[in-house]
Amino acid sequence: MDSSAKVQPIDEVKDPVQLKGTDLNKPQMPLIIGGLIVGAILLVYLMATQDSVQSLLLVIGLLLGYTLFHARFGFTSAFRRLASVGNGKALRSHMLMLAVAVTLFAPILAFGYSFFGGGVSGYVSPVGVSLLVGAFMFGVGMQLGGGCASGTLYAVGGGRSVMFITLLFFIVGATIGAYHLPFWTEDLPSFEPVSLATSTGFGYGGAWLLSIVLFGLIAWITLVVEKKKQPPKMAPKPTEAGWKRIFRGSWPLFAAAIVLALLNALTLMTRGTPWGITSAFALWGSKVAQFFGVDVASWGYWQGANAAALESSIFADSTTVLNFGVILGAFLASAAGGLFKFSKITGKNAAASVIGGLLMGYGARLAFGCNIGAYFGGISSFSLHGYIWGIMALAGTFLALYLRPKFGLSVPKPKDSFC
Repeated sequence: MDSSAKVQPIDEVKDPVQLKGTDLNKPQMPLIIGGLIVGAILLVYLMATQDSVQSLLLVIGLLLGYTLFHARFGFTSAFRRLASVGNGKALRSHMLMLAVAVTLFAPILAFGYSFFGGGVSGYVSPVGVSLLVGAFMFGVGMQLGGGCASGTLYAVGGGRSVMFITLLFFIVGATIGAYHLPFWTEDLPSFEPVSLATSTGFGYGGAWLLSIVLFGLIAWITLVVEKKKQPPKMAPKPTEAGWKRIFRGSWPLFAAAIVLALLNALTLMTRGTPWGITSAFALWGSKVAQFFGVDVASWGYWQGANAAALESSIFADSTTVLNFGVILGAFLASAAGGLFKFSKITGKNAAASVIGGLLMGYGARLAFGCNIGAYFGGISSFSLHGYIWGIMALAGTFLALYLRPKFGLSVPKPKDSFC
């Protein structure tokens, strides 16, 4: 690929020509150096002002962002490919990721201690109207916004301009959702959290075995669907040969799935809870609202355990630090591949990003998390709500398939060369 070649936006690739080794763009060295300098400054600042945990979490976040970008590891696109044409390859990579994650999470949660001596706890949340509505909204929103929570962060790091709009309104939606959350959780029907490990008598060993069976069943179903529908294959991505592939080009989905599971377990052992993203968005938005005179501290969401986060620096918030790391890691990965480039914004895709961001932000608060906190983190923690989140988000994806063309966004077709 020469320097004038058009770089396809993340998650919107259409019938690309397969790219190999020498066809990759040259590394963007000024950007790489700049990114490393920013990362070093932020790391030094965290070491000087915050607990040592925060510095380690920044590095973990950087590795998460680097992995997500290199593999173009999508949650939004995985759901869309399955719902539109029946291609389940990406969803099978989710099942591998979850299988590795529960295998690591089970002994960590059973043992109950982190690297720094504190306790550990998974994401086990209630099942009720709030979850059903929020996950469905998120499913619609991620298809319109062009990416899920993790996808938004790594696309911003990769320079996809319209995703800055998605991120902005993601924050707005999360803030409004935080304000409204007591109504959804206290005034509407809800059941107590259900853990496959502790609520059923299975224990972590039994819950692990049940989880592995469920993942295998889901993977098998996707293969049956593919055999019936004969969908187009996933679009190939530019790659390098040999060890250079670690730094440039696309990683195999299965490799990224394993790395993401390992990094999530490392996050659990470092801060005592799994990887999450969207609670930081509610915090950022609430702090801005507070700056402009809104009495955010009186909201039910910011009472109790959350109150300390509102009163402290955002750099004391572990999820914020992880998010900054993800963006920076994706930026470095895109620059290493010579792919960092701001993309064009149109009226239609900007409108879709506004709506999608609002739906995702609001939905994530109602559903106790996003594709990372609720789906990845919830299922890895043996929580029933994680499975329900996935079902409802997939349902929202089916609706979004009819909405995407109205905003000029593509939907895979059975006759496409790639999806």
